Amino acid sequence: MNSHRHRGLQGFAVAVLLLAPVRPAAAQDEQRYARERAALVQEIADDAHGTADYTDRARFDQRVMDAMGKVPRHRFVPPEMLAMAYENRPLPIGYGQTISQPYIVALMTELLDPKPGHKVLEVGTGSAYQAAVLAELVDHVYSIEIVASLARQAKERLAALGYANVTVREGDGYYGWKEHAPFDGIVVTAAAASVPPPLVQQLKPGGRMLIPVGAPFLAQNLVLVEKTRDGKVRTRQILPVQFVPLTGER
Repeated sequence: MNSHRHRGLQGFAVAVLLLAPVRPAAAQDEQRYARERAALVQEIADDAHGTADYTDRARFDQRVMDAMGKVPRHRFVPPEMLAMAYENRPLPIGYGQTISQPYIVALMTELLDPKPGHKVLEVGTGSAYQAAVLAELVDHVYSIEIVASLARQAKERLAALGYANVTVREGDGYYGWKEHAPFDGIVVTAAAASVPPPLVQQLKPGGRMLIPVGAPFLAQNLVLVEKTRDGKVRTRQILPVQFVPLTGER
């Protein structure tokens, strides 16, 4: 794997940043962003082919690629990052958090195998980019964010962009969202030392969970957790990643 791919969260200063407000952009800007999204989708397709030995997915589902080409990533980044919004890398969003690398967002979405009618839990809303991508593909997304300011901003942003099928709340995602369980899929966008048992319990038989597992800022792997129809759990390491740590009380 090329060393410049999947860099995760290295190299970004921790700062408190405001995300770009949702407001109409000039038509020429929207046309430019559309071209940049199209180029990004092609780069994701190239990455999928290049990492097939790790993922067993040389090509991502067209529904996933269409969602990546539709969601306006520039609406989910801080104003000073707009010029980099469609670069295939993570960007800081403040509070020690980031918006994930688009390839990783696409890969986690792909491996989740989202279907119309599915109900998905996301742990770690952040700027809500991953939630928006999932919202294009499933019936409803329930997303938990431990940072109150980010949770509030995410709610406002998703509402302004018309994503009525995403519900965001502030809270400790380690414990999931029992009231809405079981879930067809779970996506965790922060690294845990091990797979949280409450999340496994809230995964529907036949469901899938994607979670980075490993030490904070050190060696981590993206792990696919599958619960079989008879309730057995199996895991598989997909590829090396680096995410901010999953925080909260244990």
